[in-house]
Amino acid sequence: MAENAMEAGGERFLRQRQVLFLFVFLGGSLAGSQSRRYSVAEEERGFLIANLAKDLGLSVGELAARGAQVVSKGNRQLFQLNHQTGDLLLHEKLDREELCGPAEPCVLHFQILLQNPLQFITNELQVTDINDHSPAFYENEMQLKILESTPPGTIIPLGNAEDLDVGRNSLQNYTITPNSHFHVLTRSRRDGKKYPELVLDKALDREEQSELSLKLTALDGGTPPRSGTVQIHILVLDINDNAPEFTQSLYEVQVLEDSAINSVIVTVSASDLDTGNFGTISYAFFHVSDEIRKTFQINPITGDIQLIKYLNFEAINTYEVDIEAKDGGGLSGKSTVIVEVIDVNDNAPELTLSSIISPIPENSPETVVAVFSVSDLDSGDNGRVVCSIGTDLPFLLKPSAENFYTLVSESGLDRESQAEYNITITVTDLGTPRRHTQHNLTVRVADVNDNAPAFSQPAYTLRVRENNSPALHIGTVRATDADAGANAQLTYSLLPPSDPHLPLASLVAINPDTGQLFALRALDYEALRAFDFQVRAADRGAPALSSQARVRVLVADANDHAPVVLYPPQNASAPCPELLPRAAEPGYLLAKVVAVDGDAGQNAWLSYRLLQATEPGLFGVGAHSGEVRTARPLSERDAPRQRLLLLVRDHGEPPLSASVALHVLLVDGFSQPYLPPPEAPGRAPGAGADEPLTVSLVGALACVSALLVGALLALGAGWLCRRGGAASAGGGSGPAEGGVPGQLLDVGGTGTLAHSYRYEVCLAGGSGLDEFKFLKPILPSGLVQDIGQD
Repeated sequence: MAENAMEAGGERFLRQRQVLFLFVFLGGSLAGSQSRRYSVAEEERGFLIANLAKDLGLSVGELAARGAQVVSKGNRQLFQLNHQTGDLLLHEKLDREELCGPAEPCVLHFQILLQNPLQFITNELQVTDINDHSPAFYENEMQLKILESTPPGTIIPLGNAEDLDVGRNSLQNYTITPNSHFHVLTRSRRDGKKYPELVLDKALDREEQSELSLKLTALDGGTPPRSGTVQIHILVLDINDNAPEFTQSLYEVQVLEDSAINSVIVTVSASDLDTGNFGTISYAFFHVSDEIRKTFQINPITGDIQLIKYLNFEAINTYEVDIEAKDGGGLSGKSTVIVEVIDVNDNAPELTLSSIISPIPENSPETVVAVFSVSDLDSGDNGRVVCSIGTDLPFLLKPSAENFYTLVSESGLDRESQAEYNITITVTDLGTPRRHTQHNLTVRVADVNDNAPAFSQPAYTLRVRENNSPALHIGTVRATDADAGANAQLTYSLLPPSDPHLPLASLVAINPDTGQLFALRALDYEALRAFDFQVRAADRGAPALSSQARVRVLVADANDHAPVVLYPPQNASAPCPELLPRAAEPGYLLAKVVAVDGDAGQNAWLSYRLLQATEPGLFGVGAHSGEVRTARPLSERDAPRQRLLLLVRDHGEPPLSASVALHVLLVDGFSQPYLPPPEAPGRAPGAGADEPLTVSLVGALACVSALLVGALLALGAGWLCRRGGAASAGGGSGPAEGGVPGQLLDVGGTGTLAHSYRYEVCLAGGSGLDEFKFLKPILPSGLVQDIGQD
């Protein structure tokens, strides 16, 4: 049944091979051409086997372009292909006896692999024998015991010599030293080996000569011939007329190749009708090779043949062992044991990688990644193999030629999803139990610039405090690129601003490698509170890809402006005091301090405080309005001149401040009519309760003008005082819009002072309360014209 199963398996294997050959033949581009056979003598090195380019019909450049290489079985590099000349050279010396043993012819199979396009060409190299081995006998001396009653013509087998060469270089014949009793014949066995037989020509006479010494010579057919010799020592014995006889002339035994060491594979048995020493039998190997002696041993007494070395079906599957049974009288019998080694699945499949392409571009179509061959030294199902890879991989295995496979990528790969694949190729035979071999391949995916840079956010808002130091790092924009290498190396740059008036190049710079943004100069919140620009990130791929992000820079205010007092003006050489009637009630609005701050927010929130006063309890100032009012009624004890020092402070960190001095003159009444209060803006000046004051002043002036010198002095002093007051009010410039001097501002925050407080009061230096030079209301131009007409 086992034989039938093996035959059925063999038929299936033949059918599969036929189908595979048909597939390869129809494949066209992958099929190999007709096999070529080359020949080389053993022990040659650097031998030019052939010009491969000429034999294949290819040019030398085409041979290199198609990636030609020589693939042979095993790990030894026996061949060398010169891509520049197309010559196929023998890379190392070949020992025919080591490669093929006694087999003839000795043929090595190798393939020529053309990778682009893929093509296999099977070739054979016949290694011819040279006469590099001499015949050698296993023994240095042969001892023969021959009965003196042996009749002439008796043939006596002798131990043979062994020559590792083959053909004409192998052992051809035997010769013996010339003598009067023997000659030698050369015989051939079924396996072609030659052995000698000694033929008795003349009867022996122990009493005449009990011992003979002859030299046996083995000659081969080489040129020049080689030889080996052994000494034959012959002892002439008394008569022993019965030789041992084996129970079987041929023993056939089957042994599994994984049989244990020292196991008995067969027992041979022989008998002898003689008695005594002539009937005592001993067993020994006869005409066996050194390989047999290393593999088996025989018990000389029991005839048990034991295994002393592990068998290897793949190396030798049959042994022919000759056994000799010899009695004490020197007679012997012969038998042959045929040992057939039964194959077991003791060899794992082998995988030989021919080429691999790594890395492969991620967007490439179906691509051949690797080419490899598989083999198994076992036979039958034990030597049939199948290949497989993981099911979750984007790769396929395709048979290309006999025992050759290609690993092909299924479709375009995405490096960003997976940059590297670890592929395990599993080769499994069909034996029992099954054996498998795994080979790991690492296939890397090369990057292609198919991803544009992506900013971490589409818009960035950066805040920087004004008055920053130049080259201040104000923020960083970051972008990432899913690609690798140069395709992921980013360069940052600023795009031209949409506003042509924005000097972006002098405001901000960007580090092209890190995306760090720097302010090139100090920013001024009061001049530029915010600005926008675009940043571009571009990779270094070919072509380069880029993306943009919007950056908005907000300038934060710093408390870098101290409050500025607009009223009362501080730049006049002779400041005009504020007039305060002694009849003023508590809460009387004396003046309003007007100040501004160039900052913003709480840095521009102003508060007012009275620092010093001639009469501390007489006046008060509004903390937020800056209005200076009387806090109590005036008394005769109050000094006629009052000086107030006020502090204006903002709410910045740290706070900044300014101080202003307010001069107050206490008066009993006004010398001229004053403008009507705001409640009656249409009332004409110069009427009502102010008329006595006006008459008094006019009278006083008339009296003074009676004196010429006094009048001239008075007029000159008045002219000079008016010129000084005008200069201190406007700083040398004309009046502000609407006819009101620029230094006189509205204490109510409306931009102009109320009519009831708009006066220029000039006093002589060091004069008392009654030493007025003049008291003149400041009126709008239209009102002045109306008064002049009246």
